[in-house]
Amino acid sequence: MSEGRASLGPLMHPNAATDERPQRGRAGEDAALAVYRRRGFRQVARNWRCSLGEIDLVVERDGLLVFCEVKARSGAAFGGGYEAVTWSKRRKLRQLAEAFLAAERPPQAAIRFDVASVWLAPDGADVEIFEDAF
Repeated sequence: MSEGRASLGPLMHPNAATDERPQRGRAGEDAALAVYRRRGFRQVARNWRCSLGEIDLVVERDGLLVFCEVKARSGAAFGGGYEAVTWSKRRKLRQLAEAFLAAERPPQAAIRFDVASVWLAPDGADVEIFEDAF
């Protein structure tokens, strides 16, 4: 479901000499988190890391714990963000979720895996959340 636009402020100039991926990822996570907050979710974790990798966002509302993989794009060259979450990435996210649950021991909750596809533009972001993506 499309969530419309989120204001992000100025993004890095496209001709910058440094790698823009970390900033693009952060901007995508900011936009996705804003959508979740508008839906009444609270942030549980962001960029949670362990030896297996990283979970972009973990949010919670009314006993539902959502693990969200955020894929941000600033152009169409690599397709939509949702398309980048392959079967191997889904498997890894499930393993990361198990590690998170074992380490953090949140209250008993239902679990859902979402993917947030974020298209970044200089004037904001278009966010589409794919609920229960896998």
